[in-house]
Amino acid sequence: MPLILAPTGMSRLFHHEKEIAVAKAAKKLGVYYSLSTLATTSIEDIASASAGPKLFQVYVFKDRGLARDLARHCRQAGYSALCLTVDSSVGGNRERDLIQGMSVPPRFGLRSLWSYGSRPGWLLNLLRRPDVQLANVASGGGAGKNEAMRLIEYVNRQFDPSVTWEDAAQLASDWSEPFVIKGLQSAEDAKRAVDVGATAVWLSNHGGRQLDATTEPFDCIAPVRRALGAETEIVVDSGIRRGTHVFKALALGADACVIVRPYLYGLAAGGQRGVERALRLLCNELERDMALLGCRSIDSNGFALLR
Repeated sequence: MPLILAPTGMSRLFHHEKEIAVAKAAKKLGVYYSLSTLATTSIEDIASASAGPKLFQVYVFKDRGLARDLARHCRQAGYSALCLTVDSSVGGNRERDLIQGMSVPPRFGLRSLWSYGSRPGWLLNLLRRPDVQLANVASGGGAGKNEAMRLIEYVNRQFDPSVTWEDAAQLASDWSEPFVIKGLQSAEDAKRAVDVGATAVWLSNHGGRQLDATTEPFDCIAPVRRALGAETEIVVDSGIRRGTHVFKALALGADACVIVRPYLYGLAAGGQRGVERALRLLCNELERDMALLGCRSIDSNGFALLR
């Protein structure tokens, strides 16, 4: 399937089975899994839980050695690709998080008390397994495993707003395996990414959560494909909800689509079973759409029939 499950921070907030549930479901359904630097499960634990193909997503921190250390852990654990996110050098103004007091681990305030209390199963599992931690950053010498802190404060303290192309080139050289740069939205940046060592580019506006007035990633696919030619892989995220969305992206020149919220909804609803259910719905839709378009393979030209 031309699908990748996006790296999302702190999946433990959705369900006590956290990232392990997602990795296992991805392996079972034959899709690519991505682990976030801000995950609540370690690189090694995910590798032990799933033998499927895995990508690890990193940022450039003020401590440049932290990203290199994480890459070393990934190499030892058998991850097949590394992804550098470049559109989060500073945190977006996520007003909903500010209003509701989003923190790690969650805080129980008057505003959120009813929301938590109306989900006794979730609350019980949180009390029984209070393991909301930034597992990979903790192992790399960053935030302490049990230190409660607001996410925005963590971002401001650890992320480096001075990230440059030279940082990306250094990380690509150190990794020397398939390397993706995530958060690009122009043909010029895509070409520069390839020049510094990227083997794939990830078109994304971070779901509109960083800056909600940027270009739609879908609109970037065709010009980026024209600029890069056929050699470099292109993946795209933001707003992928249906099988036809995936095939429209392929028709425009993408190699795969990245999904985020659909599998997180499944995780929140039912852990691994919920993720599998969400993926099966999308995979069944993909197969049905292919049949209706007369496409026998992902490489078919039949997707161009879509409007």
